[in-house]
Amino acid sequence: MVKDLINGFTNFRKNFFSDGKGFYPNLVKKEQKPKAMVISCSDSRVDPAILFGALPGELFVVRNVANLVPPYQPDEGFHGVSAAIEYGVRDLGVKEIIVLGHAFCGGIEALCSNLSGESSKKREFIMPWVEIARPAVERIETKLEKSDMVRAVEQASIINSIKNLRTFPWVQSGELSNNLRVHGWWFEMEEGALWAVDNGDGDFYRLRPK
Repeated sequence: MVKDLINGFTNFRKNFFSDGKGFYPNLVKKEQKPKAMVISCSDSRVDPAILFGALPGELFVVRNVANLVPPYQPDEGFHGVSAAIEYGVRDLGVKEIIVLGHAFCGGIEALCSNLSGESSKKREFIMPWVEIARPAVERIETKLEKSDMVRAVEQASIINSIKNLRTFPWVQSGELSNNLRVHGWWFEMEEGALWAVDNGDGDFYRLRPK
């Protein structure tokens, strides 16, 4: 696998550095100015740049287990996601924030299994982290089949993360001044479909393909 990665880097150099191409030198000179931030899952199957055909410098990507956004909590704790959101909004000046969830999310499945008492796994960091999405579970009909339950929580968790995102004062002010827009998207792997939620708090509808 390491050899494949090195070969991949060789191809990357051919595309962006060879034959006098100034793509990256120009990025260095101009500094990064992405227009959009994507808060995505760490899942190896969900790479925002690949999904959306973005070039280097076009997306400011924040990845974590289950694409979660914690609420605004300025204290002495370690807040990697909050720090990235702050940098993207206040320093890079992104105009769009997309919370990107996906089907078959292991983090959401772990949350559902833990809350239902099905899971015997003990994880030091994962379980406390996915508790951020606990309010999403409370939105869901408990009589659903397991697979339907997980899918519903995946989508409800996106709405919950958008709610948390709007607790950050500079996100609030950005939306109020129409300088920033927040979106919630869900990637359905099996069919290759992209779903969106109205206003970040309503029902999901298929965005692509229609």
